Amino acid sequence: MAETGTTGTAGPARAEGPAGSTGSPRSAAAPQQAEATGATTAHALPKGFRSAEYGWPELARIPHPPHRIPLLGDLLGASRRTPLQDSLRYATELGPIFRRKVFNREFVFVGGAALAADMADETRFAKHVGLGIANLRPVVGDALFTAYNHEPNWQLAHDVLAPGFSREAMAAYHPMMLDVAARLTRHWDAELAAGRAVDVPGDMTKLTLETIARTGFGHDFGSFERAQPHPFVTAMVGTLTYAQRLNTVPSPALVWRAARRNEADIAFLNRTVDDLVRARRSAGGGQGDLLDRMLDTAHPSTGERLSALNVRRQVVTFLVAGHETTSGALSFALHYLSLDPRLAARARAEVDRVWGDTAMPGYEQVAKLRLVRRVLDEALRLWPTAPAFAREATADTVLAGEHPMRRGGWALVLTPMLHRDPEVWGPHPERFDPDRFDAQAVRARAPHTYKPFGTGARACIGRQFALHEAVLVLGLLLRRYELRPDPSYRLRVTERLTLMPEGLRMRLERRTRTSSDGPVDGRVGGHDDGHDDGHDDGHVGGPVGEGCEAPGSAPRCPVRGAGD
Repeated sequence: MAETGTTGTAGPARAEGPAGSTGSPRSAAAPQQAEATGATTAHALPKGFRSAEYGWPELARIPHPPHRIPLLGDLLGASRRTPLQDSLRYATELGPIFRRKVFNREFVFVGGAALAADMADETRFAKHVGLGIANLRPVVGDALFTAYNHEPNWQLAHDVLAPGFSREAMAAYHPMMLDVAARLTRHWDAELAAGRAVDVPGDMTKLTLETIARTGFGHDFGSFERAQPHPFVTAMVGTLTYAQRLNTVPSPALVWRAARRNEADIAFLNRTVDDLVRARRSAGGGQGDLLDRMLDTAHPSTGERLSALNVRRQVVTFLVAGHETTSGALSFALHYLSLDPRLAARARAEVDRVWGDTAMPGYEQVAKLRLVRRVLDEALRLWPTAPAFAREATADTVLAGEHPMRRGGWALVLTPMLHRDPEVWGPHPERFDPDRFDAQAVRARAPHTYKPFGTGARACIGRQFALHEAVLVLGLLLRRYELRPDPSYRLRVTERLTLMPEGLRMRLERRTRTSSDGPVDGRVGGHDDGHDDGHDDGHVGGPVGEGCEAPGSAPRCPVRGAGD
């Protein structure tokens, strides 16, 4: 969830109201005052929030759910725990653009591909640090993910850290990724020997936390040696959950005890990172990882360095976002693979063919797993890493030639609905089909229709890191195990700014080996026509043979009956 781009984006300064605002001076000034002070009280919204009526002159034309209630708005039947999935259901009923009112706060949601593509225009729109992200600023301040567009620390940190995700840097991280993956397989071997099902989301969280901690910061949390989640994970989950819940309560004053717990969680995250940085300074650096870059590298043009506070905020951001998002993507991909033995066999055959008898696949061999990559892409289509992202108009404009917007007007793009638009994805967009990402299908799609990592200059800076890690791990697990789903399991999705399958457990069977970690006996040949996919947003992959369909008996997901 950390952000990237080649240049910064000059959005409107947050102390300013949207240009051309109408209404009484008092009503027009209210959001400006909240933004200028940054207050978060019962009477002021977090800095950066601007109710939709200030930016949409023809807001009344946009549909909203029926049965609005005074003061509560559209909260009838809404869930505090699944606000995103509530919005997805409304999108199926109300169309590609709609609005919801929550405690007199008006939100506009976009799910249609044509509207989302227009909002991806960087000459007219920029990232909006909306209410959900603004709620994280007490945790990470102006770090990559949460900085307002005008804040200089975003550009400084981006330019210093971007080389840490270059091809050369990624190749250096690869051996550590393999080492952490080996700890996962040892853990799963032990669970298999004991006859226990594995906790997929829990173990993927351990894996991805250890991976970003080792590769980025030279730290070992010892996650696989713990019976319970590391306290860092507990604090992280607590603060992410708190940030999300603030969107569905009228005032933080109503969650005073939760606020106290959140303060303790933030303090623990900060202490953990401060200890990590202190240890690195004492050791003198020299590891060449992200932390060394933060501590020792000056901006290539200005010579400016990251302050101690900026370093802390960036480390927390990477530790939280750098593992929380990838663990969800891996968990969903494993879920879908377990439901479709034929697809799993195809992917496994590709791993056997490409990696052969190599016990430890090299960096270059990971990118050759074209079908495995497409499985991951399809999992990210249905349940994307960034389930929503907000965009604001940088000047007065008309969205898709139909909806006038003032400067500063904003909307929340619902990525799962963008990824389910039948105009783009066909008559059965809820069906899990990795061959949507073969080269021909990708070339045929319009730009800006696949956005699992956000969009524009501030899309995820670590997306190639996440994709490499996830494809590597999926390949290693497919080569080693047969995945056996719990026949009674039905997908439930947990929301804490990111998405995760709740309670997903599966049983394993160990495959027969021709070498310690090599291919299975009697492996089947794969198909590779040698082409690359031109994935949206810099994705790279390639096609393999026949199409795949999920089994007809697969359970259905809570949104639009998606086959899962």
